[in-house]
Amino acid sequence: MDTKHISSAFDRDLQGAQAMLMTMAAQVETAMLRAAEALATNNLEMAETVRKNDRAIDELEEGIKIDCARILATRSPNAGDLRTVLTVMSIASNLERCGDYAKNIAKRTSVLADAHPVKDVSPALRRMQKAVVAMMGDALDAYTRRDLEIAQEVRERDREVDELYNTLFRSLLTHMMEEPQSITACMHLHFIAKNIERMGDHTTSVAEQVIYLVTGELPDEDRPKGDLTSLSSPESFGDPA
Repeated sequence: MDTKHISSAFDRDLQGAQAMLMTMAAQVETAMLRAAEALATNNLEMAETVRKNDRAIDELEEGIKIDCARILATRSPNAGDLRTVLTVMSIASNLERCGDYAKNIAKRTSVLADAHPVKDVSPALRRMQKAVVAMMGDALDAYTRRDLEIAQEVRERDREVDELYNTLFRSLLTHMMEEPQSITACMHLHFIAKNIERMGDHTTSVAEQVIYLVTGELPDEDRPKGDLTSLSSPESFGDPA
């Protein structure tokens, strides 16, 4: 058996899957940024572009899954290579979910454009979005560099996003109690905030997969969490349909 030929074929197949993953990551990051900009500027055309482009993200994830399944079935990768294939599949799944959340944010932009304005909420949303986009960029950088330190740092930063979400959640409750005419807008803004918080969770999962890739083990301890709203709102509130 020509093991050199088999190894070369495996490397070629894996490079193809990883190239698709990087393309997918770039599209998801763009969707996250455009969804945030569309919301901040009431740019309905940009929001619609985010919605339409989600199909391309879904197709890339499907292609990655097919390629990785074929690699597992035909190449019999060793332990280290197997971790890489499994990591690629997991990261693709997390990226796809982030794309879904970006699409959901874009879908609500048109509703909020005509809704009663809610003061002092947009800056908090922008801070959350900026934090999550930065986390995503660093998590992907950790993957390409196989950098354990960066991955662990991203994992720790999820607490910051949760704390921003908690603050925004309380602010929205206050607005709804003091300004009943803002309830509809506040509900949509809460969905958006929850979507951003969930993006942070999936980005943290990407970082954890990098830790698994480098060390061979997922983190033992529970990730640091700061979302304290689960007792006051349904667990699935804000998840995409």
